[in-house]
Amino acid sequence: MATPELPLVLVVEDEPAQREVLAYNLEAEGFRVARAENGEEALMLVEEDAPDLIVLDWMLPNVSGIEVCRRLKTRADTRGVPIIMLSARSEEVDRVRGLETGADDYVVKPYSIVELMARVRAQLRRVRPSSVGETLEFGDIRLDAESHRVFRGAATLKLGPTEFRLLATFMEKPGRVWSREQLLDRVWGRDIYVDTRTVDVHIGRLRKALCPNGETDPVRTVRGAGYALG
Repeated sequence: MATPELPLVLVVEDEPAQREVLAYNLEAEGFRVARAENGEEALMLVEEDAPDLIVLDWMLPNVSGIEVCRRLKTRADTRGVPIIMLSARSEEVDRVRGLETGADDYVVKPYSIVELMARVRAQLRRVRPSSVGETLEFGDIRLDAESHRVFRGAATLKLGPTEFRLLATFMEKPGRVWSREQLLDRVWGRDIYVDTRTVDVHIGRLRKALCPNGETDPVRTVRGAGYALG
Protein backbone atom coordinates (compact mmCIF):
# COMPACT_ATOMS: atom_id res chain seq x y z
CA MET A 1 0.00 0.00 0.00
CA ALA A 2 1.33 3.47 -0.87
CA THR A 3 2.00 6.15 1.69
CA PRO A 4 -0.28 8.86 0.29
CA GLU A 5 1.01 11.71 2.40
CA LEU A 6 4.52 11.45 0.93
CA PRO A 7 5.17 13.61 -2.15
CA LEU A 8 5.65 11.81 -5.45
CA VAL A 9 8.70 12.87 -7.49
CA LEU A 10 8.99 11.83 -11.14
CA VAL A 11 12.61 11.38 -12.30
CA VAL A 12 12.99 11.61 -16.10
CA GLU A 13 16.52 10.63 -17.11
CA ASP A 14 17.69 8.41 -19.97
CA GLU A 15 20.99 7.44 -18.33
CA PRO A 16 20.20 4.43 -16.08
CA ALA A 17 23.00 5.12 -13.58
CA GLN A 18 22.01 8.77 -13.19
CA ARG A 19 18.35 7.83 -12.91
CA GLU A 20 19.02 5.36 -10.10
CA VAL A 21 21.31 7.74 -8.20
CA LEU A 22 18.58 10.39 -8.28
CA ALA A 23 15.90 7.90 -7.26
CA TYR A 24 18.02 6.51 -4.42
CA ASN A 25 18.70 9.95 -2.95
CA LEU A 26 15.09 11.09 -3.30
CA GLU A 27 13.85 7.95 -1.57
CA ALA A 28 16.44 8.51 1.17
CA GLU A 29 14.89 11.96 1.64
CA GLY A 30 11.54 10.26 2.25
CA PHE A 31 9.87 10.85 -1.13
CA ARG A 32 8.06 8.38 -3.34
CA VAL A 33 9.75 8.10 -6.73
CA ALA A 34 8.50 7.26 -10.22
CA ARG A 35 11.01 6.73 -13.03
CA ALA A 36 10.89 7.46 -16.76
CA GLU A 37 13.68 6.94 -19.30
CA ASN A 38 12.28 9.14 -22.07
CA GLY A 39 9.86 11.97 -22.68
CA GLU A 40 7.01 9.81 -23.99
CA GLU A 41 7.10 7.60 -20.91
CA ALA A 42 7.19 10.69 -18.70
CA LEU A 43 4.05 12.12 -20.27
CA MET A 44 2.30 8.77 -19.90
CA LEU A 45 3.23 8.51 -16.21
CA VAL A 46 1.99 12.03 -15.54
CA GLU A 47 -1.38 10.99 -16.99
CA GLU A 48 -1.51 7.91 -14.75
CA ASP A 49 -0.46 9.53 -11.48
CA ALA A 50 0.25 13.27 -11.39
CA PRO A 51 3.51 13.86 -9.49
CA ASP A 52 4.12 16.62 -6.97
CA LEU A 53 7.44 17.50 -8.67
CA ILE A 54 9.40 16.48 -11.77
CA VAL A 55 13.19 16.25 -12.11
CA LEU A 56 13.59 16.42 -15.89
CA ASP A 57 16.67 15.94 -18.06
CA TRP A 58 16.84 18.25 -21.10
CA MET A 59 18.46 15.74 -23.50
CA LEU A 60 16.04 12.84 -23.93
CA PRO A 61 15.38 10.49 -26.87
CA ASN A 62 12.28 11.05 -29.00
CA VAL A 63 10.52 13.81 -27.03
CA SER A 64 13.06 16.19 -25.48
CA GLY A 65 12.87 17.40 -21.90
CA ILE A 66 12.24 20.95 -23.08
CA GLU A 67 9.24 19.72 -25.11
CA VAL A 68 7.92 17.71 -22.15
CA CYS A 69 8.18 20.84 -20.03
CA ARG A 70 6.41 22.95 -22.65
CA ARG A 71 3.52 20.50 -22.97
CA LEU A 72 2.99 20.15 -19.24
CA LYS A 73 3.15 23.89 -18.59
CA THR A 74 0.51 24.62 -21.25
CA ARG A 75 -2.01 22.26 -19.61
CA ALA A 76 -4.24 23.59 -16.85
CA ASP A 77 -4.06 20.36 -14.86
CA THR A 78 -0.25 20.11 -14.83
CA ARG A 79 1.08 23.67 -15.14
CA GLY A 80 1.32 23.95 -11.35
CA VAL A 81 3.64 20.94 -11.02
CA PRO A 82 7.19 22.22 -10.32
CA ILE A 83 9.81 21.14 -12.85
CA ILE A 84 13.54 21.12 -12.12
CA MET A 85 15.39 20.96 -15.43
CA LEU A 86 18.75 19.15 -15.55
CA SER A 87 21.12 19.98 -18.39
CA ALA A 88 24.78 19.96 -19.41
CA ARG A 89 24.04 23.23 -21.24
CA SER A 90 25.54 25.93 -19.04
CA GLU A 91 25.25 28.97 -21.31
CA GLU A 92 22.99 31.79 -20.18
CA VAL A 93 20.88 31.49 -23.34
CA ASP A 94 20.13 27.85 -22.49
CA ARG A 95 19.16 28.69 -18.90
CA VAL A 96 16.87 31.41 -20.17
CA ARG A 97 15.28 29.07 -22.72
CA GLY A 98 14.66 26.43 -20.07
CA LEU A 99 13.09 28.90 -17.65
CA GLU A 100 11.04 30.62 -20.34
CA THR A 101 9.64 27.24 -21.39
CA GLY A 102 8.27 26.96 -17.87
CA ALA A 103 10.91 25.18 -15.79
CA ASP A 104 10.78 26.32 -12.17
CA ASP A 105 14.50 25.71 -11.64
CA TYR A 106 17.52 24.93 -13.83
CA VAL A 107 20.46 22.82 -12.63
CA VAL A 108 23.64 22.40 -14.68
CA LYS A 109 25.39 19.03 -14.89
CA PRO A 110 27.52 17.91 -13.16
CA TYR A 111 25.64 18.95 -10.05
CA SER A 112 25.87 18.41 -6.32
CA ILE A 113 23.30 15.89 -5.08
CA VAL A 114 23.10 17.76 -1.78
CA GLU A 115 22.28 21.00 -3.59
CA LEU A 116 19.76 19.29 -5.87
CA MET A 117 17.94 17.76 -2.88
CA ALA A 118 17.81 21.23 -1.31
CA ARG A 119 16.26 22.60 -4.50
CA VAL A 120 13.72 19.77 -4.52
CA ARG A 121 12.74 20.56 -0.93
CA ALA A 122 12.48 24.27 -1.76
CA GLN A 123 10.07 23.60 -4.64
CA LEU A 124 8.00 21.17 -2.56
CA ARG A 125 7.88 23.70 0.27
CA ARG A 126 6.05 25.97 -2.14
CA VAL A 127 3.44 23.45 -3.34
CA ARG A 128 3.31 20.84 -0.54
CA PRO A 129 4.57 22.66 2.58
CA SER A 130 3.22 20.10 5.05
CA SER A 131 5.21 17.33 3.34
CA VAL A 132 8.53 18.96 4.26
CA GLY A 133 7.62 19.70 7.86
CA GLU A 134 6.34 23.24 7.50
CA THR A 135 3.86 24.75 9.96
CA LEU A 136 0.61 25.82 8.25
CA GLU A 137 -1.82 28.43 9.54
CA PHE A 138 -5.36 29.35 8.63
CA GLY A 139 -7.20 31.78 10.89
CA ASP A 140 -6.79 30.46 14.43
CA ILE A 141 -5.91 26.93 13.22
CA ARG A 142 -2.26 25.86 13.20
CA LEU A 143 -0.94 22.57 11.84
CA ASP A 144 2.57 21.54 12.83
CA ALA A 145 3.51 18.93 10.23
CA GLU A 146 6.79 18.00 11.90
CA SER A 147 5.28 17.15 15.30
CA HIS A 148 1.97 16.01 13.75
CA ARG A 149 -0.06 18.28 16.02
CA VAL A 150 -2.98 20.64 15.36
CA PHE A 151 -4.01 23.64 17.44
CA ARG A 152 -7.01 25.91 17.40
CA GLY A 153 -6.19 28.99 19.41
CA ALA A 154 -4.53 27.70 22.57
CA ALA A 155 -6.27 24.31 22.43
CA THR A 156 -4.67 21.14 21.11
CA LEU A 157 -7.02 19.23 18.80
CA LYS A 158 -7.21 15.45 18.47
CA LEU A 159 -7.26 14.31 14.86
CA GLY A 160 -6.92 10.85 13.41
CA PRO A 161 -4.25 10.27 10.71
CA THR A 162 -6.73 10.52 7.84
CA GLU A 163 -8.29 13.71 9.22
CA PHE A 164 -4.78 15.14 9.69
CA ARG A 165 -3.93 14.49 6.02
CA LEU A 166 -7.25 15.97 4.92
CA LEU A 167 -6.63 19.12 6.94
CA ALA A 168 -3.06 19.42 5.64
CA THR A 169 -4.35 19.17 2.07
CA PHE A 170 -6.93 21.89 2.71
CA MET A 171 -4.44 24.17 4.51
CA GLU A 172 -1.88 23.94 1.72
CA LYS A 173 -4.37 25.58 -0.66
CA PRO A 174 -7.02 27.52 1.30
CA GLY A 175 -10.04 28.38 -0.80
CA ARG A 176 -9.38 25.69 -3.41
CA VAL A 177 -12.35 23.40 -4.01
CA TRP A 178 -11.32 19.72 -3.90
CA SER A 179 -13.59 17.12 -5.45
CA ARG A 180 -14.07 13.84 -3.60
CA GLU A 181 -12.02 12.04 -6.26
CA GLN A 182 -9.13 14.50 -5.87
CA LEU A 183 -9.17 14.07 -2.10
CA LEU A 184 -9.14 10.29 -2.52
CA ASP A 185 -6.05 10.54 -4.74
CA ARG A 186 -4.20 12.91 -2.41
CA VAL A 187 -5.15 11.45 0.98
CA TRP A 188 -5.78 7.75 0.35
CA GLY A 189 -3.71 7.16 -2.79
CA ARG A 190 -4.65 5.82 -6.22
CA ASP A 191 -3.59 2.22 -5.68
CA ILE A 192 -6.37 1.34 -3.24
CA TYR A 193 -10.12 1.45 -3.73
CA VAL A 194 -12.09 3.67 -1.37
CA ASP A 195 -15.71 4.66 -1.94
CA THR A 196 -16.20 8.39 -2.42
CA ARG A 197 -18.72 8.34 0.43
CA THR A 198 -15.81 7.59 2.75
CA VAL A 199 -14.60 11.13 2.09
CA ASP A 200 -17.85 12.51 3.48
CA VAL A 201 -17.48 10.41 6.63
CA HIS A 202 -13.96 11.68 7.31
CA ILE A 203 -14.92 15.27 6.47
CA GLY A 204 -17.60 14.94 9.15
CA ARG A 205 -15.02 13.69 11.63
CA LEU A 206 -12.65 16.51 10.70
CA ARG A 207 -15.37 19.11 11.24
CA LYS A 208 -16.19 17.65 14.64
CA ALA A 209 -12.51 17.65 15.65
CA LEU A 210 -12.04 21.27 14.51
CA CYS A 211 -15.05 22.52 16.45
CA PRO A 212 -14.95 20.82 19.88
CA ASN A 213 -16.57 23.80 21.63
CA GLY A 214 -18.92 25.03 18.93
CA GLU A 215 -16.37 27.12 17.03
CA THR A 216 -17.12 28.24 13.47
CA ASP A 217 -16.74 25.39 11.00
CA PRO A 218 -13.98 26.40 8.53
CA VAL A 219 -14.72 23.60 6.04
CA ARG A 220 -17.09 24.64 3.29
CA THR A 221 -19.28 22.27 1.27
CA VAL A 222 -19.55 23.29 -2.38
CA ARG A 223 -22.67 21.63 -3.73
CA GLY A 224 -21.92 19.41 -6.72
CA ALA A 225 -18.19 20.13 -6.53
CA GLY A 226 -16.64 19.06 -3.22
CA TYR A 227 -15.09 20.73 -0.22
CA ALA A 228 -12.87 23.74 0.53
CA LEU A 229 -11.27 25.41 3.52
CA GLY A 230 -12.65 28.90 3.92
